Amino acid sequence: MLHLLQARGLSVAAIEHLLYQESGLLGVSGISADMRALLASDSGHAREAIELFVYRIVKEIGALASVSGGLDALVFSAGIGEHAASIRSAVCRVLAWLGVECDESANGLHKMLISTAHSAVRVFVIRTDEEAVIAAHAAGVLRASCPPQAAAG
Repeated sequence: MLHLLQARGLSVAAIEHLLYQESGLLGVSGISADMRALLASDSGHAREAIELFVYRIVKEIGALASVSGGLDALVFSAGIGEHAASIRSAVCRVLAWLGVECDESANGLHKMLISTAHSAVRVFVIRTDEEAVIAAHAAGVLRASCPPQAAAG
């Protein structure tokens, strides 16, 4: 970032745009930041972005498993975790060394439990509703900060 500021003369706003709008999946693939578009593409760059995405997930899970002494369960959630069976399958395949076994049939059907009966680690797909959670928290904040008005009489 310092190089971009000093040597390339980019402004903070330009660097912010680069990081938030042109990096990640889009930056690697040159196609899209949307995993659905990458999975539908036959581009080598799209495959590279997907492989890097899976690598980063596995790297973080491996680090957490090593410092916590193992893994009892693995949970996939939100957009990609809920809807991209091939990503879940790829992550589980690489984590086989931890005893993760994915039931490919259950995974393909987007079941809640997608690990095999013999898997040392239970693997789940948990549906999320971020908007409902945000709305509930916002309502709680409003209730706490805006007590009901006394009836005017």
